[in-house]
Amino acid sequence: MLARNLFILLVVVGAVLAIVSLSLQFFHLIPTTPMGEDWPHQGQGQGQGQGKSRKRVIPVPHTEDPDPDPITEAYGYCNTPNRSEQSWEGHSPVDYKLLSVQVMIRHGDRYPLYAIPKTKRPAIDCTLSPKRKPSHPQLNSFIGHMAQGGRGRWEGTLSSLPRLPNHSACEMGELTQTGVVQHLRNGQLLRLAYKRHKLLLPNLSTKQVWVETTGRSRTLQSGMALLYGFLPDFDWSLLTVHHQWSTLFCGSACDCPARNPYLEEEQRRQYRLRAADTELERTYADMARTLGLPPRQLRAANPIDSLLCHLCHGLSFPCVSAGSALGSGGCLTLAQFAVIRRQQLEDEVDRRRVGLYRRYAVLAMHPYLNRTANRMERVAKAYARGRKPRAGGEEAFTLSSAHDVTVAPLLSALGLEDALFPRFAARVVFELWKSPPATQGQYKGQGQGQNKAAWLKGERSKGGNWVDMFVRVLYNGEDVTFHTTFCRSHDRNAAQPLCPLGNFLSFVKKDMFNVLNATSYHNACYRQTG
Repeated sequence: MLARNLFILLVVVGAVLAIVSLSLQFFHLIPTTPMGEDWPHQGQGQGQGQGKSRKRVIPVPHTEDPDPDPITEAYGYCNTPNRSEQSWEGHSPVDYKLLSVQVMIRHGDRYPLYAIPKTKRPAIDCTLSPKRKPSHPQLNSFIGHMAQGGRGRWEGTLSSLPRLPNHSACEMGELTQTGVVQHLRNGQLLRLAYKRHKLLLPNLSTKQVWVETTGRSRTLQSGMALLYGFLPDFDWSLLTVHHQWSTLFCGSACDCPARNPYLEEEQRRQYRLRAADTELERTYADMARTLGLPPRQLRAANPIDSLLCHLCHGLSFPCVSAGSALGSGGCLTLAQFAVIRRQQLEDEVDRRRVGLYRRYAVLAMHPYLNRTANRMERVAKAYARGRKPRAGGEEAFTLSSAHDVTVAPLLSALGLEDALFPRFAARVVFELWKSPPATQGQYKGQGQGQNKAAWLKGERSKGGNWVDMFVRVLYNGEDVTFHTTFCRSHDRNAAQPLCPLGNFLSFVKKDMFNVLNATSYHNACYRQTG
């Protein structure tokens, strides 16, 4: 009898737990699988309302390993396109409407910018071939489409740059086939994520898509690869590729006298930290002895750049024979690489602790963030309650193809200090969402029974008129919105589970300058100090 009663009790407990689990999945929007390249049919055949799948809005926060392995971290930096990726772009509560997407990317895998003296350069072919790995199903059609690029409009000197990497022996800094494939995959991921949201109209207008790049072939080619993955066989006649002269994408607002002194102080901090690292000093001395070089000359050649290329492409580290150098001869080793990479990781921790880079980043990236905020405001006005937006009237998709020296300060300016340093083909995505019309019942209970009018008045005091507009920020497919400075304190259990647009606008216009004890960009840039 006792065993039977125990069995019944266990069955009842199991049933209760199952019901609780299902309730949690419904009320907290927990999905079973993220969007990924191995999940191409997500959302297809689903109608509006009840039929939609539930999406995770606030993913489990990413926690960094407090003592990361330098080699494992380096392979993550390579971002070799040989595995399926997950993507949380395009996820929202039911019936929210996606209005615009703004993307900033770092270019894909490239050939080194520096050569290690007395060693052979890495043997990498920078022409494109669908038969060579890594490849992509769209690579061949991408090559053919780029051949028609003369139909597009290219600002400034961009028309003189090659639209594809084309050297059988890579030139310094040239985009590799790996880099092209990385961004074809990025574009494909975003296409799958946004397809069901009908972000772009079938009859695409010239204003709906904005593409900008620096004047380097690797950023232009990376941008084209992502755009083609996102919009296969796009119409060249509708595309203008805009030239950003500065790697900070600051447009006409680049002049800021206070900015570079922070960067110079940060560089001095870096130097002091490196000089105090005795293991790093011994490692450079050992490497220089092997190659027959003065340690200072080896340091100036920035060997980590070339060694990363060897690691990412599965090539043996450089060797020299004893007879061809004044040194001892031999090969550079993975252990030596690990010491340099370990020091770089420690430098990132110290950089966050000291805070100089954050001050530089705020001034460096405000112009880009201000343009991002202004675009969101224009789109939000076009979709304001009671207004019918003009077809193709505002930018729905913006792509900025940039460098690590662009993406790194952007992450810092947003307050994402714990984010990993931008890997090859890193992406930062800003999404603008509009909530469905709210019913009276949704407002009851907010603030202990306050009515809709009172709730709206309180929300407008925080965020202007954009009470039904929300933003998401994603880094490499992970939702990091609630790790940003402007939404870290937002109540995740509030009636609206996304971050209010007003928070972002207030941050860009004023709050981001708090770290500089200033009230505006002009005030922070031109204020007399001391």
